[in-house]
Amino acid sequence: MTELDYAAAAELLDRYAQIRCAWDGDAWVDLFTPDAASHQDPFGPPLVGHLDLRRNLLEASEFEEQVELTFERHWVVPPSILAVWHASYVHRHSRARVRLAGFVTLDIADDGRIRKARFWYNRRESPAE
Repeated sequence: MTELDYAAAAELLDRYAQIRCAWDGDAWVDLFTPDAASHQDPFGPPLVGHLDLRRNLLEASEFEEQVELTFERHWVVPPSILAVWHASYVHRHSRARVRLAGFVTLDIADDGRIRKARFWYNRRESPAE
């Protein structure tokens, strides 16, 4: 990536959403630098490196189905992308619909991959219908 601009950020966010919803582990870790850190919880320890990121995706695939992820709006302050997002999925075992809405900051390396991700979100679960 030569320069992180609004269009390049939109392309990365689109790829992120598509790959996350498709459960493609190889493409998933390719989005991140080998030493990337992803803070899923601002108060918990980060996932660090490709093995942690792949394991987390595999664990999510065990209980999430019908996954949808949309980045609603984003801003670019090089080398970072700031984005508002929402997601939903059906819990595979309870059949409850889970909805999430939040904000993410992505720090982007010179090669265009994610070096650090930090998420903040709210979660609501609706009983199975």
